[in-house]
Amino acid sequence: MNKWFALIGFLVLGLVADLLTIFLGSQSASAASPCVEKRYQKVSYVVCTVDLRAYRVRLFWKDEQQQPFGGFDHLPHRIEDGQIVFAMNAGMYEEDLSPVGLYVEDGKTLRPANRRSGSGNFYLKPNGVLYITGQDAGIATTDRFVAERLRVDFATQSGPMLVIDGRTNPRIKPGSTSAKIRNGVGIQDQHTLVFAISKEPVSFWNFAQLFRLGLESRSALFLDGSISSLYAPALHRSDTLYPIGPIIAAYERK
Repeated sequence: MNKWFALIGFLVLGLVADLLTIFLGSQSASAASPCVEKRYQKVSYVVCTVDLRAYRVRLFWKDEQQQPFGGFDHLPHRIEDGQIVFAMNAGMYEEDLSPVGLYVEDGKTLRPANRRSGSGNFYLKPNGVLYITGQDAGIATTDRFVAERLRVDFATQSGPMLVIDGRTNPRIKPGSTSAKIRNGVGIQDQHTLVFAISKEPVSFWNFAQLFRLGLESRSALFLDGSISSLYAPALHRSDTLYPIGPIIAAYERK
């Protein structure tokens, strides 16, 4: 009888060890991704936190044949030996998938800053610019970015600003009934960007509060709504519903 108890105990311990190995393996695999699912004020999001000292972040618009990528399928999966970890649409665009506003790629300004007035979210002032240089990043209103004449590696203009110097953009009001799938980006410090995309419709006000309070971003920029798309292989997600214009992607640094 003691032998049977010993055998059963051995099998149980082995099973527990196997389950623990699987669990820890899945934990380490997910830990390699900067993207997690998060719930804030009863709305579900995917949030991708990117430390530029650990990840390279860059913009894509056209491929080598000068055709818009239009989606995630043809993005390079590796750059400088680093694997892609996520990508999302990086701002508003025209019917031909060209950026509506400022667009800088590899230090070259391919579209100038757009300071015109108009209708739609992009023109809900102030709009703003996400910019990246090496391992540093910033988000500034368009007027401030233009005035400072910054030389950057990558930049994309969109609008409106969601959070400005720790405060919600005064043009964004609580109680809005307009709810859409939305994506945006905030900055936590000079090295750390935080991207978010809602998994369900959300108002501008609630989306801004996610960045200001939930993600502690002193500045945040709206990227787009309705057509907001995400590629996150660790989460088994690759949105292909719409052709999109500029794309921002993050790669591991090796």
